[in-house]
Amino acid sequence: MSDIAQTISERLKKVQTRIYDAAQAVDRLPDDIQLLAVSKTKPAEDIWQAYQAGQRDFGENYLQESLEKQKHLTRLYPGNEICWHFIGPIQSNKTRAIAQHFSWVHSVDRLKIAQRLSEQRPEDLPPVNICLQVNLDAEDSKSGFTPSELLEHARQISELPKLTLRGLMAIPKPRSDFPDQLASLQRLDDLQQQLQAAGLPVDTLSMGMSNDLEAAVTAGSTLLRVGSDIFGPRATKPDSSGDKH
Repeated sequence: MSDIAQTISERLKKVQTRIYDAAQAVDRLPDDIQLLAVSKTKPAEDIWQAYQAGQRDFGENYLQESLEKQKHLTRLYPGNEICWHFIGPIQSNKTRAIAQHFSWVHSVDRLKIAQRLSEQRPEDLPPVNICLQVNLDAEDSKSGFTPSELLEHARQISELPKLTLRGLMAIPKPRSDFPDQLASLQRLDDLQQQLQAAGLPVDTLSMGMSNDLEAAVTAGSTLLRVGSDIFGPRATKPDSSGDKH
């Protein structure tokens, strides 16, 4: 095993241990919490090393980069069981490719995007799983539904064909203090409960990253998006990539 493979495998095990310990601390079942390895800017070879260590779900932010990696891995390892999640900002002109090549989309931030994904999902594929992005802190730099408009749009989106509304996603403001992290993330859980009370069968909370994993598990996260703690520090995305995310 190469040094980089060993490093990724070891890091993955450390993250899994953190999830297990955090779940045990609040009497949750670790198996109820899914780990999404965020592989943006990382080469296909790193993804395959994590795959060989047991990881199956991978999150990508940059469409063109991800499509190239998907093609590369399919060519080298046909029949692999990678489940691809799109987690980056979505431009309208990229919805067709996203609908064609991803099983999950976490960053649906407006009704128009959901409608396009529904219209452009190929008939021979199962419905795409989607999460609605919520702008918890009303940040101008982030997209997403406001908490006040969420229920109305969730109802409309849940009725679209070829989509399955699974739940909510958020990227809160960075906070270093555990109680502050927890309070912020619990707001997304509260919104999820409001949707459930309104009759929407949502079951996924996509929240929590490397720096707030424990708080996210405590707040009820069912899907953690962890990148640097698995793959190491990321390179800066070059402007020439064509993906302006």
